[in-house]
Amino acid sequence: MYQENFHNFVTPYLLSEIEVGAHLYWEVLGLKLHGQTLIMSWFVITVLLLFAIIGTQNLKQTPQGIQNFMEYAYEFLQDISKNQIGEHNYKPWIPYVSTVFLFIFVSNWSGALIPLKLISLPHGELAAPTNDINTTVALALLTSLSYFYGGISKKGLNYFSRYVQPTPILLPINILEDFTKPLSLSFRLFGNILADELVVSVFALLVPIFIPLPVMTLGLFASSVQALIFSTLSAAYIGEAVEEHGHH
Repeated sequence: MYQENFHNFVTPYLLSEIEVGAHLYWEVLGLKLHGQTLIMSWFVITVLLLFAIIGTQNLKQTPQGIQNFMEYAYEFLQDISKNQIGEHNYKPWIPYVSTVFLFIFVSNWSGALIPLKLISLPHGELAAPTNDINTTVALALLTSLSYFYGGISKKGLNYFSRYVQPTPILLPINILEDFTKPLSLSFRLFGNILADELVVSVFALLVPIFIPLPVMTLGLFASSVQALIFSTLSAAYIGEAVEEHGHH
């Protein structure tokens, strides 16, 4: 009896504070759009654009300050592309791999660092764009389209011969792989970010303000790792599609 009363008292309280899947919907041409995801995505894109504009304003031969940081970030992302796609094919793919990394990185950090829960919306609440499965699926499908485009533009229709290699018996498994790649990419990112935000929310509810800080620090680290994993795997899939048997 006591346990039941406690459960009835605690559950509504916790659920009223932590909502999962509650969204601010915008109706556009009969479509329901997730408003809070779009707001946060635009915020992330604005931050990245401002960084790019400020960082490239007066370039110096010897980089200083923000230019130094930008060049370091570019070299880091260039290395990801080069290592995964290969010396001969990586250059056209640097913009895509870099954009994916930076968008996910800033999205994840915005969810982990900015106290978005303090900003009230009519419905739902602001969170990292990557906390919405629609965002992560869109990014994963972009990667799928990219490696199909890369493979076909490099090898023409001959690209599809890989489905029957090393033996035609593997055809169903090779086709299935093209569905599992975007699935695993999107769910890995979404699951990690959602779990991180939920853990921090629950801690913030149950204990005073400073206790969640170690969890938040761990969340920042995990967020960075997720951005790295997503972009590295995207580059690896593109590298697999465009590699020429002869160059390794």
